[in-house]
Amino acid sequence: MQKTSLLLSLILFTIIGSTNLSAQYKQEEYQKHPLQRIFPQQPFDSVIARNSLAKGKATIKGVAFTKPTNNLGFKAPLAEKIYANHITVELFPYTPYFEEWYELKRKKENIKKNRIVYMDSIAYGHRLYCETNSRGEFTFPEIKPGKYIIMGTLPWTSSGYQDQYTGSGYGSYGGRVDYYDRQYYTVSHSDFLIQVITVEPDTETVKVKLK
Repeated sequence: MQKTSLLLSLILFTIIGSTNLSAQYKQEEYQKHPLQRIFPQQPFDSVIARNSLAKGKATIKGVAFTKPTNNLGFKAPLAEKIYANHITVELFPYTPYFEEWYELKRKKENIKKNRIVYMDSIAYGHRLYCETNSRGEFTFPEIKPGKYIIMGTLPWTSSGYQDQYTGSGYGSYGGRVDYYDRQYYTVSHSDFLIQVITVEPDTETVKVKLK
């Protein structure tokens, strides 16, 4: 009886002990291109940014849209426009800090190589933003003369189909017949739209195509 109890205790200890085991070393996920964060080196001046966003008398009216890309990766010029349906459009003053950020974004950023350009969180708070309607239209009222960066991210989807081979057979006259099953698919996309604009003095309305 004592041997049986000892054996049961040993089995129970083994089961409990095995459930509490943890790896001594966890293998990191392989990354072909480790994340590289790039920030502007220009110091951010909040006073200049606030003054640039002070109220003025001009109005920025725009429409945000994109077009599907062709097989070569270029936007097809004759393709139908895809309008930004209720996305957020942001407006930043073109101060030295944001100018450097914009140039880094344009010249240094490479999503495929995981090289991303960021801006300081305090700098990001110095912006105006609005929401487009279903036709991609947006408005920024009471803007003073100066240069600005306008940007937004437009998600969209494309769909298509492909015929997948499922097998072969032989017809009534002995000829081979191949069978295919048509499969439909949907692909998600996300286009980053960005543009630098200028509001000239004594201008009432500035029209923008954000694409």
